[in-house]
Amino acid sequence: GIKSFYFFARDNNEKIVGILPLVRLKSRLFGDLLVSMPYFQRGGAIADHPLIEQKLIKAANEEAAQLGVDYIEYRDDIPREGLLVQSHKVNMVLTLPESEDALWNSFTTKLRAQIKRPQQLAPQVLIGGKEHLDDFYKVYARNMRDLGSPGQSKRFVENILDDFPDDSWIVVIRLNNEPVSAGLLLGHSETMEIPLASTIRKANTHSMNMLLYWEVLKLAIKQGYNHFDFGRSSKNAGTYRFKRQWGAQPKQLYWHYWLGATNEAPTLNPSNPKYALVINVWKRLPLIITNWLGPLIVKNIP
Repeated sequence: GIKSFYFFARDNNEKIVGILPLVRLKSRLFGDLLVSMPYFQRGGAIADHPLIEQKLIKAANEEAAQLGVDYIEYRDDIPREGLLVQSHKVNMVLTLPESEDALWNSFTTKLRAQIKRPQQLAPQVLIGGKEHLDDFYKVYARNMRDLGSPGQSKRFVENILDDFPDDSWIVVIRLNNEPVSAGLLLGHSETMEIPLASTIRKANTHSMNMLLYWEVLKLAIKQGYNHFDFGRSSKNAGTYRFKRQWGAQPKQLYWHYWLGATNEAPTLNPSNPKYALVINVWKRLPLIITNWLGPLIVKNIP
C-alpha cells in the first residue's frame, strides 16, 4: 500500500542507462517524504555516468516539488555536490574468509569466550525458512516492544520469504524449548545481510545474541557469500562497537537531502526528544496491541 516512483534514463537506442527508485512515506507523526530506499541503508541513483545520476536526481526533485512533500532522502554511499548531507552513519561490512575455521581464528579470545558461553547451555539452533517464522516473530515482536519501537508485521516477513525463497533464511536459537534469539537474512550477489534480528532481554545475560551472530556468519560462509553486511550504525555508538568486534569495517554513508516544505534535515531517530514520550508509552503496551498497531506505523518510518 505504499506509493513508489521509478525514474529512469534512456539513451538514443532506448537502452536504460540509469535508474532512481523512490518510495513515498506519509504520516502525521513523521511527515511526508520520499526515500531511496526505506528500511535499508543504501539507495539513490545509479547510472552509467555521474551526469545521468545528476539528471535523475534533478527530475526527482522537480517531481517532489510538484507533490509538495517535505523532503527527499537519498541514501547514498558516495558523496554528491549541491545537496544537504548527513554523514553520521556508516555501513558495517565484514569480508568473509573461505572457511569457518579461518573466521574463528580471526576472533579475539574475548569474543570466542562470549560465543562459547551460551553453547554451554545446550541451546538448539534452527536454520530454515517459513517453518521458523512463528518462532522468529515471537522473539522479534517482543523485543521491538521492549525497545519502544513499532515492528514490521509477520506478513511482511512472510512475503520476503515467499518472494526470495532461495535467498532468504531464518535463524532461531531456542533455549529450554523457547525461542530467545532470531534473525532474518537476505542474500544478493556476493553479500548476505541481516535486516531484522532480535534477542529477548532475559537471554542477553547468556550472550545468546553472540551465538546468533556466530551461526549467521557460519551460514553466510557455507552459502558462498564473500561479504556480510551488519547494517548501519552511528559512529562509535554501541551497535558500532558490537559490529566492529566481529571484524566489520565501516563504510561511510552519505544521506543527501532535497528540502521542500521543511527547511532543515530530519532527525527520525530515538534520540530525538520529541519521540521520547511515545517510546516510553510503547514499551508499556501489551503485545497484542503493539503487534496490531506497530505495522501500521512502521511502514511510514524510513
